[in-house]
Amino acid sequence: MAFLSTLPDDAGVRHILALNPAAGRALIEFHSAALRSDSQLDAKDKELIAAFVSGLNACQYCYGVHKETAKAFGVPESVIEALLADVNSAPVDERLKPLLSYARVLTLTPTRAQQSHADAILAAGWTERDLHDAILTVCLFNFMNRLLEGHGVKGSAELYQARGQALHAVGYAPLLDMLSTSEAKPISLKP
Repeated sequence: MAFLSTLPDDAGVRHILALNPAAGRALIEFHSAALRSDSQLDAKDKELIAAFVSGLNACQYCYGVHKETAKAFGVPESVIEALLADVNSAPVDERLKPLLSYARVLTLTPTRAQQSHADAILAAGWTERDLHDAILTVCLFNFMNRLLEGHGVKGSAELYQARGQALHAVGYAPLLDMLSTSEAKPISLKP
């Protein structure tokens, strides 16, 4: 159950974002720009990072949704679980391992980020832009995990699957329409 009485029992991201529509729109636009922009790091990789970061943070909602999104892109659930246990032994493309190791550091111990992490990523064949895109994804999901947990929003298996399929099929832009629909019915904020 959500912590705010203004949020419904089945609250999701759009309900939270509707509490401050201008910030909500900016955040959804950021999702689209960061997660669906052209780079070597494709949407599948970014959704894998989103699920990985959310799993590290034990954010039930974001992990559930982005695990389902990654699965829709073809990532087996067993791979995501293996990454959470140990990046180095997980059955993923070797090029992804330095990126995912760095995502782990930035999520769990950000002050321990070092030049050697960036060097390993670049040595694996990624560009500085790819590294930047990975960092944006890690930062975005650390933020989103705290946003959902801070509001007490957990979701359900049915919601995770539906949102994961939708994000795979149409991306993040339709959330702007949902937010606009929410704006049409102002949310009252109780003192």
